[in-house]
Amino acid sequence: MPVVVVESPAKAKTINKYLGKDYTVLASYGHVRDLPPKDGSVDTDNDFDMTWEIGADSRKHVKAIADALKDDDELILATDPDREGEAISWHLQEALTKRKAIKKSTAVSRVTFNAITKPAILEAMKHPRQVDVPLVDAYLARRALDYLVGFNLSPVLWRKLPGARSAGRVQSVCLRLIVEREMEIEAFNPQEYWSVKAMLETPRGQTFEARLTQLSGKKLDKFDLKDRMRAEMAVQAVSSRALKVISVEAKPASRNPSAPFMTSTLQQEASRKFGMGARQTMNAAQRLYEAGLITYMRTDGIDMAPEAVTQARDAIKSRYGDKYVPASPRIYKNKAKNAQEAHECIRPTDMFAAPDSVKLTDADQRKLYDLIWKRTIACQMEGAKLERTTVDIASDDHEVVLRATGQVVVFDGFMAVYTEGRDDVDEDDEGRLPQIMQGEALKKVAGALKAEAAEKEAVLGADAAVLGLQHHTNPPPRYTEATLVKRMEELGIGRPSTYASVLSTIVDREYVRKEQNRLIPEDKGRIVTIFLMNFFRKYVGYEFTANLEEQLDEISAGDLDYKEVLARFWRDFHAAIEETSELRISEVLDKLDDALAPQLYPPREDGTDPRICPKCGQGSLHLKTSRTGGFVGCSNYPDCTYTRPIAGEGAEGDERVLGEDNGDEIWLKSGRFGPYVQRGEPTPENKKPPRASLPKGWSKDDMDLEKALTLLNLPREIGEYEGAMISANFGRFGPYLMHQLPDEAKPVYANLKDPNDVFEIGMNRAVEMITEKRNNPGRGRSAAAKPLRELGEHPDGGPVSVMEGRYGPYVKWEKVNATLPKDIKPEDLTMEQAVELIAEKAAKGGKKTAAKKTPAKKPTAKKPAAKKAAPKKTAAKTTATKKKVADDDDDPVIEG
Repeated sequence: MPVVVVESPAKAKTINKYLGKDYTVLASYGHVRDLPPKDGSVDTDNDFDMTWEIGADSRKHVKAIADALKDDDELILATDPDREGEAISWHLQEALTKRKAIKKSTAVSRVTFNAITKPAILEAMKHPRQVDVPLVDAYLARRALDYLVGFNLSPVLWRKLPGARSAGRVQSVCLRLIVEREMEIEAFNPQEYWSVKAMLETPRGQTFEARLTQLSGKKLDKFDLKDRMRAEMAVQAVSSRALKVISVEAKPASRNPSAPFMTSTLQQEASRKFGMGARQTMNAAQRLYEAGLITYMRTDGIDMAPEAVTQARDAIKSRYGDKYVPASPRIYKNKAKNAQEAHECIRPTDMFAAPDSVKLTDADQRKLYDLIWKRTIACQMEGAKLERTTVDIASDDHEVVLRATGQVVVFDGFMAVYTEGRDDVDEDDEGRLPQIMQGEALKKVAGALKAEAAEKEAVLGADAAVLGLQHHTNPPPRYTEATLVKRMEELGIGRPSTYASVLSTIVDREYVRKEQNRLIPEDKGRIVTIFLMNFFRKYVGYEFTANLEEQLDEISAGDLDYKEVLARFWRDFHAAIEETSELRISEVLDKLDDALAPQLYPPREDGTDPRICPKCGQGSLHLKTSRTGGFVGCSNYPDCTYTRPIAGEGAEGDERVLGEDNGDEIWLKSGRFGPYVQRGEPTPENKKPPRASLPKGWSKDDMDLEKALTLLNLPREIGEYEGAMISANFGRFGPYLMHQLPDEAKPVYANLKDPNDVFEIGMNRAVEMITEKRNNPGRGRSAAAKPLRELGEHPDGGPVSVMEGRYGPYVKWEKVNATLPKDIKPEDLTMEQAVELIAEKAAKGGKKTAAKKTPAKKPTAKKPAAKKAAPKKTAAKTTATKKKVADDDDDPVIEG
């Protein structure tokens, strides 16, 4: 029987079902080999030869494939149809040849399919080929480049910037985008402008809104009403004049559907509509692909197979009727530059399998399939037909002209199924206007714009029919994952298959944090970016990175020698590394301090030197580094301990004296975990002066001496009860009460709901809560915990859930609880992995039961298990080191 190898066990199971018992289908579990995380894995002195190593976790999988080939003399490599899939097939062929599992007589072939369906797989088996060497060369070039950058640049960062973890060929450019956007936001100066609106009524009693577009014969531009005085004059001009309709113009318009999904657009839309991150999206898409529901999910292509187009048109006709099917199919041209990697778009394998008929238990998969099906069906539907209406209203003397716009959907077309989301929603003419006739006189409706007035910071005539609204220009928005992926794609940085791992890397390394789906650079990420921009500008350049991607495409097309590309890159990069390695840390900080000066030391209103320390008035402020990133500190340290973050605090810093108490200055400061108050400054005798964090809901702007002393005097003693004091305080999990009787081994804690209760709760209520907690110690834990995720039904029946436990997340099925390995996140766990963990845990549980019957043998039984576990720890440590050193921009997301 031929041995067929794919990446994941889930995929192997599905394909085995289609191929039948005449084939042995095995999984490689992703990449089987990688470059060891040590110097020399890419030999720059020997024509860039690479040393590969089979991972500890992969050895058993390679052995299983080798053992299967002892009985079968045919190997079919059926990994994914992209550059990474080609690389995995090449690695397997090389590794098995080295083990002599592949002999001269062994027939080795490569097959690819775009969908895991029976027809696609059987058809692929009819067209075997050999491993595509140019695609493998492109992979080798990419992997070598990532190694050379990560392994050589990261040590420079460690030595020159304490706290910096690593740099990467694509990740550093991605980080630069986020940091530069943040600097734009900080440097932004809002500009004031005003608009004038009126609520008008037709003779038929219908109201609509119009905005002032012309004043005194001049068309108004955005900033023409730049202050309150001009706005008041405009409001008065409109209010004092009678208005009538001077023109009504209705124009037909149309809107066509968006192209079907490719990887990047799927990530963007899933982020916009569901708030799903790039990795989360790709994990869900991979599950759908392995289940045979969608085509391959890593693609630059937007073209669709002819048979899929025909089926989509049939599905539209069946579900929506003939009028929704265009006369001829819609053709979308493939944007991929490299024909060998121009796969089909992401689409359902069966267009008639509507979301409501596909039973998916996983919420992410359900949402994503619904999105893919709707987008694919919509892309082959008739366009929407609209009618856009523009109404101009003027006074008799034409001193003021107002305009109202609206649109009507005459035929919804593809919009009956799907409309694409937008990153930045603008005020558009989406509203429908009432019937308006040319020449009609219009009345102003007083008070109708009150709701809109309440949302603005300043208004004129809030109770009148004519409203003046103050606006300020907004800074550019922070990137979301969707907008960042879109920007990277526009610049030609990275490839769609790499975006998920790149974004995860910069968050995991604490260079960037996510808040409300927006990406915000940490100080550490900002310092790393400024360092790279000053000492390795070429290698974080957008154009340079995009050109390198184009060269990789040329390699995969067979038009360029990958070793020539590596040689050109290494010659200049190595020189830059050598030059920077000789710099002292003080020289690096001086240069970074100068580069950041406009942001760190903006001009002060009083004209004084912005570098003078605001605390001691003598020292000079300078950039410093620590393990947690960069900060600004006083040159008079340790006599002066003034510090502030490098972002967002301004020249006056982020600490102030609130007053004095018993000879100590009481300070308000900001630290890594937020604002806090502190009594005095550190001294050799008192290195850690008393401090207290501000409770949730307390603003640092409202802090005064009284509030600070209240916090510093915590815990608050409420009163004595049964010989012991009840106290209130703030802890790791919020406000609480504590009481410990003389004969109790541990204190009793009772949670408080309101932070103010720490300062206000009385003795009676405190005694009541402590007594209740003492009598019901399990209260609060008796309620069933809510699962983090519902994975679906176990093959043997019963739900499988991911739970949050005291020692981390675990999988629960009936009475079996299996802890998740550290390298698997709850959101990435698949049902196949869960079933495997449950089976292993159940088997171990059986051994424990047996051991209880013979307690004398129990210690002996445990010793071999402990010895076997040791290599796993070493492997985990090696993997962690590798991730820290070498950039993993292009590691595929292989699950299962």
